[in-house]
Amino acid sequence: MSWDFNSREAIFVQIANRLRCDIVCGKYPPDSQIPTVRQLAENAAVNPNTVQKALACLEDEGLLCAHTTVGRFVTSDVKLISAAKEKMRRDAVHRIVGEASALGISRDELIKYIKEDSDV
Repeated sequence: MSWDFNSREAIFVQIANRLRCDIVCGKYPPDSQIPTVRQLAENAAVNPNTVQKALACLEDEGLLCAHTTVGRFVTSDVKLISAAKEKMRRDAVHRIVGEASALGISRDELIKYIKEDSDV
């Protein structure tokens, strides 16, 4: 798994976003254990403190639960995971509509483009 970071936002935010996506998309299903801080830091080639900060964000959201000495696990609350997925969907649509609007693309044109590219 390739970890490509951009310079527009903090690395811990990008790590949190990626793990959040992995959780809501089912790569890490409810009640499953995620890799350790050390493993994630090594895979992403970042400082473990950066990963720790990202995981703390996901714990604050309730998506991860820390079990002392055992590791971190994805929540068993499927409604919470579903709500996170819905928020990500809404944010993505809002971002796309905003970018299209900035390019002078109307909503109807955007819908047309999406329908044309839906075979991709």
